[in-house]
Amino acid sequence: MSLYPSLEDLKVDKVIRAQAQIAQAPTAMPAITEGTYQPQAAIAGMSGSSLYPNLEELGSYMGLAINSDEVQRNLALVPMAENQVALPSTSGVAGMLRPVTGSDVGIRRAEIRPGLREIILCKDQDGKVGLRLRAIDNGVFIQLVQANSPASLAGLRFGDQVLQINSQNCAGWSVDKAHKALKVAAETRIELVVRDRPFQRTITMHKDSSGHVGFIYKSGKITSLVKDGSAARNGLVTDHYICEINGQNVIGLKDSQIKDILSTSPTAMTITIMPKFIYEHMIKR
Repeated sequence: MSLYPSLEDLKVDKVIRAQAQIAQAPTAMPAITEGTYQPQAAIAGMSGSSLYPNLEELGSYMGLAINSDEVQRNLALVPMAENQVALPSTSGVAGMLRPVTGSDVGIRRAEIRPGLREIILCKDQDGKVGLRLRAIDNGVFIQLVQANSPASLAGLRFGDQVLQINSQNCAGWSVDKAHKALKVAAETRIELVVRDRPFQRTITMHKDSSGHVGFIYKSGKITSLVKDGSAARNGLVTDHYICEINGQNVIGLKDSQIKDILSTSPTAMTITIMPKFIYEHMIKR
């Protein structure tokens, strides 16, 4: 089953697929064909078997040459030689079909991939990796990633779960134990096994003609939705915090700063959200 970043992508892709199927039809069906439904009362006085009179019998009408060949050439349902159809593309994130968003950078940056990934870090000149961890439900999660730190350059993000540090399982660890494992690790090589953001999800929306996607937020938390807006159509819900916009971290920013990012975002916009109770627990202290 194909995945779509937004409801708009799904709808447009259906149209594109329908166009592609018509374009790939072996022959073009004429607009007027014989053998159509012919009620007896309608054809009682007709010489032929068609619902309509034979065009050749009409000869010409107002100087126009009217015959069956002319109709089939000019009134075909699908003019094969002229019709240009946009074909669906299977390139991109996990083979997504994205007729609207295309190769949108925000979708790639905000992608939450299944499975695990291995990351190798080194420490900076101060002996730090730029991570702050948090213990939640016997798991260790990334609470903070400092800008331009080794952790940020390696692609670690707020909400990622750390499963192993240097081949040691982190399940059940306290925050102090996790930070100590990073502190005593070698400066040139720290091996982490990470799962992408199990508590977060991404939603792609599309701005309307006025540049809005249809949600209201306060202090970074989504408080209400606009009826029939792109946010509501694509499944955005309230009482969730905005963590990223097009892959850019917005945690800790003022609402005015978030507004600037939203207003300068492209038409297709992807946001990463997290439930309120998990977010508040994760950023505590």
